[in-house]
Amino acid sequence: MPLRRSHLLVIAATLATVLAGVLFLRPSPAPPIRIGVLHSMSGTMSMNERPLVDAVRLAVEEINAAGGLLGRPVEMVVADGRSDNDVFAAEAERLIAAEKVSALFACWTSTCRKAVKPVVEKHQNLMFYPLQYEGLEQSPAIFYTGSVPNQQIIPGTRWALDTLGKRVYLLGSDYLFPYAANFIIRDMVDANNGTVLAERYRPLGDADFGAIVAEIRALKPDVVFNTINGESNTHFFRALHAAGLGTVPVVSFSVAEVGLVDIEPEAHHPNHYAVWNYFQSLPGEANLRFVAAFQQRYGADRATNDPIEATYVGVRLWAQAVREAGTDAPEQVNHAVLQQSTAAPSGIAAIDRDTRHLWKQVHIGKARADGQFDLVWGSGELLRPAPFPDYRSRLEWQRLVEVRFGATP
Repeated sequence: MPLRRSHLLVIAATLATVLAGVLFLRPSPAPPIRIGVLHSMSGTMSMNERPLVDAVRLAVEEINAAGGLLGRPVEMVVADGRSDNDVFAAEAERLIAAEKVSALFACWTSTCRKAVKPVVEKHQNLMFYPLQYEGLEQSPAIFYTGSVPNQQIIPGTRWALDTLGKRVYLLGSDYLFPYAANFIIRDMVDANNGTVLAERYRPLGDADFGAIVAEIRALKPDVVFNTINGESNTHFFRALHAAGLGTVPVVSFSVAEVGLVDIEPEAHHPNHYAVWNYFQSLPGEANLRFVAAFQQRYGADRATNDPIEATYVGVRLWAQAVREAGTDAPEQVNHAVLQQSTAAPSGIAAIDRDTRHLWKQVHIGKARADGQFDLVWGSGELLRPAPFPDYRSRLEWQRLVEVRFGATP
């Protein structure tokens, strides 16, 4: 017996009601946990900072592939600081206040960090800063996954004075980190009866190193301590090469594998050393896996380096803390991070509760023309972070930062 139209309408209405009930009862997808990624995608620092965004992305993709955090995916909100401190501060405000990110992974230069720091503190948010830096700072809202002076500047300077000589030339970019680093280097040179022949600074992004190279030729230093940052390093090493000064040793504190590749083989400086806590050439299965994963994701020609590794480790430590806290709320995560350690590509990365920095080993590498470094020295043990070097009191360092460097500790 054929169904009447009225019966069909009843059946259709019933099915629609059942379907609506099923859809209503089905749980909606969990909202993502949002993190802010704030680096220079343009301007003079973009060469250095773009790879750090890739490092965050790799860590986030691995976390999401393993099921996310607390049943929720992690979502990156990327902002361009444009190599401008004011832009960094404004974008940090937007990411926290408007985009509602749970944490920031941000900054390269110290002046950029100083610009973002009060924004993060005002909102009681959380920031992970991945660069080696001058120390002399500690914030309740920041975790510092790069090194401090006793984990880079001090052992690197001591090695150079013992190995290369005590007549030194100081060269840096014109901002906080090089000034503070060279202040510490001067202390060590004086303590070792050495001589600072000259101390020179050039603006970030500067390409004219003719006068600098001429002075190095005239003064004949045993070693140049280099704290130039960004693309200016490419111009400096090319100028050295063009002047035939490849025999003058240079010890860099801000040139890593990514920057070394940009200098190009024809401008290779055979006596160039760098001081870091991580090199791509470090042995060990953990590092081999990290390099393989990075290159599988971004290309076999892509290099890893210390800031990339420190960025990646920061995301992993944050993720562990979110799981432990059972929430992505910054205040609770902030406390949980203090308990964290992880097996990093460079070895064990453990948060120091007192300073909010990482315990680290330090290594010195000699640059190769292929953009990698041969390891020539290592600390052999993890060094506890000392953001305020202990040969002055913390109060003395804070006064120096305020008066001499015009910054807030």
